[in-house]
Amino acid sequence: MRSPRVLVAYNEPVLPVDHPDAPSEHDIVATSESVEKVLASGGFNTARIAYSRQPRELLKKLRTWKPDVVFNLFEGEADHTETEISNAAMLEWLNITFTGSPAYAIAMGRDKIRTKMMLQGAGLPTAAFAIVDELPAIPWTKGWPAIVKPACQDCSVGIDQGAVVTSQKQLEARAAYIFERYGGPVLVEQFIEGREFHVNVFEEPGDGPPWHRLKVVPLAEIRFDHVKGKDYWPIYSFAAKWDEQSLEYDATPLDTGLILPSPLMEKVSAICCAAYKLLGLRDYGRIDLRLTPDNEPYILEVNPNPYLYSIALIDGITAMGRTHEDFIRGIVRNALSRRMPARVPPRPAEKAL
Repeated sequence: MRSPRVLVAYNEPVLPVDHPDAPSEHDIVATSESVEKVLASGGFNTARIAYSRQPRELLKKLRTWKPDVVFNLFEGEADHTETEISNAAMLEWLNITFTGSPAYAIAMGRDKIRTKMMLQGAGLPTAAFAIVDELPAIPWTKGWPAIVKPACQDCSVGIDQGAVVTSQKQLEARAAYIFERYGGPVLVEQFIEGREFHVNVFEEPGDGPPWHRLKVVPLAEIRFDHVKGKDYWPIYSFAAKWDEQSLEYDATPLDTGLILPSPLMEKVSAICCAAYKLLGLRDYGRIDLRLTPDNEPYILEVNPNPYLYSIALIDGITAMGRTHEDFIRGIVRNALSRRMPARVPPRPAEKAL
């Protein structure tokens, strides 16, 4: 019996290395290399392809190499990020089995505004918000401080210390900055004071409906340490995530492998699993949330296909008594279990007698 063929597909970086958003894009290359090594050592037959601008490169590889599964690491072109959705949709159209969330879930996860509306409609806790579709910004009535974000970016792109505002004048200036740099719309949210957590959720390989196999990984808390002589808002900004030379990076270490006291842990787990299912995530995902001083949870974001090599995920999986390598291989086993037979081409129409 031949080993399953897994094609590791990722977005070829398009930003120059000195671009301010480049670190979040170039990291995907190392991720793809690591995933391929893990799968190859687990007995899978692997290949790797990078592509951007020219999806025909992927189509050619699919046609010639004929993978059983595509390990989808395509995050979209950095200057055309909606191609993350297009890539997944293309694989679905071709009836290609792939890992991670389907196209519609990726689209929802990228759209912070519609995510907020769905969470609100489902009765899941999320901060009060407003939408700025055009300038000037509408008056904010939910109290200060507020946080202002690009509505359709991820990886904390567009989030820095200037994102937190304490007046209408600051809000309008920040919204104008986002429109100029990233385009609209803009999301304005009530700033929730409290502890912030990454909550990774994944589907255990096996039989039965995926929502019966959901596992919540022990949590990772972002510690907002005081920086002497500096006034910083406690936010997980782009610099805190990606710029290892920044003060914010040093001031936001992670405490990993955490289990909250009962029944709070059960409450947080239930909320995160409900958000995962609501947006239609698949295989694995991450929910970011805050706990107020009164231990009331508020969902910040729902992330399909999050970063697979975050210390939050690796340490959390380890705390469960598992290996990260087996977690990666389990994602492929999940995908293989839902692989559909190749479509049979339609029969030619019979000639008229």
